[in-house]
Amino acid sequence: MTDSKDHQPSIIDTLDPTDWGAFEQAVRHTLSASVRKMKSASDGPVWTPPTDDLKARLNQPLPIEGMDTQTVSEALIELLPYGVGNTHPRFFGWVHGSGTPGNLLADIAASAINANCGGRDHVGTYVERQVIDWCKSLFDFPETASGLIVSGTSMATIIAAKTARDAALNFDNRKAGLGTHALVGYTSVQAHSCLARAFDMTGLGSDALRAIPVNADHMLDVKALNDAIATDRAAGLVPFFLAGTAGTVNTGAIDDLAQLATIALDEKLWFHVDGAFGASGITSEAVAPRLRGIEQADSLAFDFHKWMHVNYDAGCVLIRDQDLHRRAFANRPDYLAANGRALAGGDPWPVDFGPELSRGFRALKVWAHFLEHGTQKIGDMITKNCEQASYLGTLVERNSNLELLAPVSLNICCFRFVGDRMNEQQLDDLNAEIVAELQTRGIAAPSTTRLDGRLALRVNLTNHRTQLTDIDMLHDAVNRLGRELSESG
Repeated sequence: MTDSKDHQPSIIDTLDPTDWGAFEQAVRHTLSASVRKMKSASDGPVWTPPTDDLKARLNQPLPIEGMDTQTVSEALIELLPYGVGNTHPRFFGWVHGSGTPGNLLADIAASAINANCGGRDHVGTYVERQVIDWCKSLFDFPETASGLIVSGTSMATIIAAKTARDAALNFDNRKAGLGTHALVGYTSVQAHSCLARAFDMTGLGSDALRAIPVNADHMLDVKALNDAIATDRAAGLVPFFLAGTAGTVNTGAIDDLAQLATIALDEKLWFHVDGAFGASGITSEAVAPRLRGIEQADSLAFDFHKWMHVNYDAGCVLIRDQDLHRRAFANRPDYLAANGRALAGGDPWPVDFGPELSRGFRALKVWAHFLEHGTQKIGDMITKNCEQASYLGTLVERNSNLELLAPVSLNICCFRFVGDRMNEQQLDDLNAEIVAELQTRGIAAPSTTRLDGRLALRVNLTNHRTQLTDIDMLHDAVNRLGRELSESG
């Protein structure tokens, strides 16, 4: 039998570098290129599509033999110019956060620690608890509330919906299944699709989520809500869930959360707030008063990677009642039993509050981001974006070639170019082409949506790098392209 002391490691005994010096040089090279990429985020076109050559090289057979770290470094650096463009100050489409260079450090440290943050007693658990405690303080949730760092609001919504559903069914469904349930919920017709998907994925069915009309300000119509609840109760159904929206995707409207909280209390409904990007406005002195009522939510879902600018991905769910939250998910098998000693300590574990046991160290970059910037600076950037949206709305109203299609209520401005003697279909086609040209020419990247049946240019402002000069550039480009395309037919 060979003594282990006599065994000499060979090159195949480990996946660690055989030349640590060369490895460190490759890391520095990649890091320097990444810093340059972020430093120049405001330069060049907003969006650069991947080249045909690059796409061809990304369609290769599975590698059998590896390559040296320097070659891998060069392959990584080659990808840097071809993202979706959300780091650029004129990326106005969809609600994408813009990220910060500081998160490079946190991601490097998280990779080096390489912790599974589903459980056990290690630093990842305590950093996540700290972040959750900060969030409870930020939104004035009770100290006894619970929370979890997740991939984003979609996952956070599923966790909240499952907790609400299980509580409504007294948790019997965890073993017996849903059976012929009669549960129904309510949200705005302008609410994000993740709510209907959560009802689908938790077995309630998306039809069980009623889409309530909105008023002229695109906020959930409270009278229509009360009527829907009464109708469902009369039909023998069981209303159990009400979701308010803090920042709708189309227009940025904020439902009257305080009024919805009162209705939820009176009707004995679980009150959920979808605050994907708008909840971050709690850090802004200008926006926070409009979120009154969010502190009464039974659950809150929001993203750090949107208006707080943490690098993707990082979202959060807060649940007011920790006991209900834990009862909805906790189910430890023998091999994960916690006895309070050594690595089996650290109870409760994150896996007790969500579906994932294998979890990355997402909380570290959120923690580092708060340490670096603080909530005041984050809030200042949110205030700036709202002022920029208002500025764009004023430019649109002063321009006879443009038409504002919804009030600017937060950080989103929806408008269109109006050509002479065009019907509605022609106007839709024209504005869709304007957006496509803005994107392909690299000038700006707004998106489109439909409001009252009309296609709108939708300009979302969630980038801390955006300046008023970028708004002016967009305004001028829309005017120029609108005239060019109208004249060319």
